[in-house]
Amino acid sequence: MDERDPDIAMDISRSLRDLLQAGRGVQATLARRLGVGVTDVEAVSHLVESAEPLGTVELGNRLGIRSASATVLADRLEAAGHLRRHSHPGDRRRVVLRPTDSARAEVRAALGPLLVALGGIVADLDDEQAVVVRDFLRDATRAIGEFTDPTG
Repeated sequence: MDERDPDIAMDISRSLRDLLQAGRGVQATLARRLGVGVTDVEAVSHLVESAEPLGTVELGNRLGIRSASATVLADRLEAAGHLRRHSHPGDRRRVVLRPTDSARAEVRAALGPLLVALGGIVADLDDEQAVVVRDFLRDATRAIGEFTDPTG
């Protein structure tokens, strides 16, 4: 493989940094549009995306906040109609937090224009380009996840 042009490598690095910064801006914009705080948006995102049910302790761990703060956060989101508490499916003594359908709908509506724009960008890629972009984004996400993992 030929040696990479350092300008291209620098452009990729800058573009990735800009994308990460823009992602923080998306969270702030979403929070403003939903009338909640950025941490609240992060919490709802974790609840929507989690493969397993989350209680307040697990949610707090994912957000990097104390259990008591996670309980206050859950109370606030429940009062706003963004989540409901349910019995844990495997342990009735535990309570899990689930986003409401209305919260999901509000997030989808708020993100709709962005998702359409990003979908258009993806649609403009040919299959080979799409595979390269997908693989790069997966690898970058994994590297960032390893860097930000609180246990690492």
